Amino acid sequence: MDCRVTSLTVDQTHELGKKLSECLLGGDVVALTGDLGAGKTAFAQGIGKGLGVVGPMTSPTFTLIHEYESHIKGTKIRLIHMDLYRLRRPEEAEVIGIEDAFVEDAICLIEWPEIAEDYLPDDCLNVEIHGSGEMPREIIFHAKDSSWEQRLEFLFK
Repeated sequence: MDCRVTSLTVDQTHELGKKLSECLLGGDVVALTGDLGAGKTAFAQGIGKGLGVVGPMTSPTFTLIHEYESHIKGTKIRLIHMDLYRLRRPEEAEVIGIEDAFVEDAICLIEWPEIAEDYLPDDCLNVEIHGSGEMPREIIFHAKDSSWEQRLEFLFK
C-alpha cells in the first residue's frame, strides 16, 4: 500500500504529522526517511503535538533517543523518538535497544531507520519525505500490513 501527499510548507508537513497521530496506536512504529532537511523532525513534531507532548521536541541526533509522555484518547503513552543517523553498523541498533521500544505502551518514531531495517517490525509504517529547502515535499506512506490502508484514510479526505 502506498499513499502520496504533497506538502507545500513546513507547517503543512507539521500538520500532516499531527493528523497521522490521530490514527496511531500503542505499539506502532513509524520509520521516517528522507535527506537532511527534508522535514522528518517537523513531521515527528506534528505527531508529538497531536499526542499532547508538552515542550519542545528536537531531533535526538546526538543522544539517539528522546522519550516523551503523551496521550491517546486520555490514556498515557510514551512517545519514543529515535535518530539513527550516527550509527555505522546494524548491530549498533541492537546495542542501543531499538527493539525494546517496540512495545504496546509506546509509539516509536525512527529517523534514519535504514541502518536498522532488519530490526523493524513487519507492520511498521514507512514515511518517505522527498524534497528540501523551499521545495514542496512529496510524502509517501508505505506499509506492508493492510491494516494501515484503512487507518490512513484521512489522507484522502
